[in-house]
Amino acid sequence: MAIVRILIVGAGRAGTSFAGALRGHHEVSLVHHDEPLDALAVDLVLLCVRDDAIAATSRRVANTAGAVVAHVAGSRGLEVLDGHARTGSLHPLVTMPDGSTGAKRLHGAVFALEGDELLADLVSTLGGRVIRVDPARRALYHATAAVAANHLVALMGHVESLAAATGVHLDDFIALARQALEDVARVGPARALTGPASRDDATTIDAHLAALPVAERPLYVALAERARRLAREGATSCAG
Repeated sequence: MAIVRILIVGAGRAGTSFAGALRGHHEVSLVHHDEPLDALAVDLVLLCVRDDAIAATSRRVANTAGAVVAHVAGSRGLEVLDGHARTGSLHPLVTMPDGSTGAKRLHGAVFALEGDELLADLVSTLGGRVIRVDPARRALYHATAAVAANHLVALMGHVESLAAATGVHLDDFIALARQALEDVARVGPARALTGPASRDDATTIDAHLAALPVAERPLYVALAERARRLAREGATSCAG
């Protein structure tokens, strides 16, 4: 595709990640969120700002001469870009802990795309894959992404606390967690499930609860119940 002139607004983790990934393919400029955004000679203004700042930042973009104005937030649709003729959103299903790591992960990533097809061309540039989400299910989509990434990290915080109470270290359980996630990718959650909940071993689960620090019990109970339900769903699927 032709070189696209891109202005990225927001120099945080998302903005620096997109800038790093797209440079070398396109003409990319990166500015802070509070810099002037008028009289822009660009093809795309990509807003990489806080979700609750997208609408206000979008309103500051003026005189774009037909440029696409887009954001990268998973939780917002196109309504926050009201007033622009060409709009879009491009949410990557990757974690971007810093600009360097994020730039690498954006290559070959999955992107939830809505709006102008110029964004699909950018995804092709990065060797990525596009998925389409019903705008009415946007919040559910973003919640799913949060569970897949943020809640998984929170779960490992739970493991870290339990490991410390046991007298061992989180690092001792990382390989086990990786194996379980690899099994999920290979055979799906129901078939990957092991442990007491998978065999409805209430005696072992009760022993676990008695041994757990009180503050960690509610999360264990919630997850054990979800694992039991997953086991039942798996058994039903196999029976069918």
